[in-house]
Amino acid sequence: MIYIILGVLVAFVFWIILIYNGLVKLKNRAKEAWADIDVQLKRRYNLIPNLVETVKGYASHEKGLFEKVAEARSRAMGATDMKERQEAENVLSGTLKSIIAISESYPDLKASQNFLELQRELRDTEDKVQASRRFYNTNVRDLNIKIESFPANVFVPSFGFKKMDLFELTEPEEREAPKVKF
Repeated sequence: MIYIILGVLVAFVFWIILIYNGLVKLKNRAKEAWADIDVQLKRRYNLIPNLVETVKGYASHEKGLFEKVAEARSRAMGATDMKERQEAENVLSGTLKSIIAISESYPDLKASQNFLELQRELRDTEDKVQASRRFYNTNVRDLNIKIESFPANVFVPSFGFKKMDLFELTEPEEREAPKVKF
């Protein structure tokens, strides 16, 4: 009888360990995914000054836009928490779209090899940021599901795990489908 009780107790302890280790694994995957986003965002931050300088050479009277880009970049780089970072990144994405749109007004700029290369690099970086965001959100979703699911939700408060926020779009125009007119 004592062996049965001891066996059940040992099985229970192993079960708790499995739950805890699963949560640790999911939390670390989410942290790793956030680090991937951070790497791509830093790559984007490094490209922006070069892009701005190239466009400035052709569109020097667009000073207000260049100031907005610099301000958005600084705000994004200085963000301290995830919500602030999300908002700053969304603003920065919008200002970068404005710079690319300006190139349409300057045929010489559109033909510049340097600008075309920077634009390609920026597009590649934006694609990588988007993929990193999806990877992060997938891992956060899995962690949050585990935290909320039974039986883990019984033990989560004592383990100290907390739900994480998804990295979501906050700009309404990014959620809307583009309007196409012929």
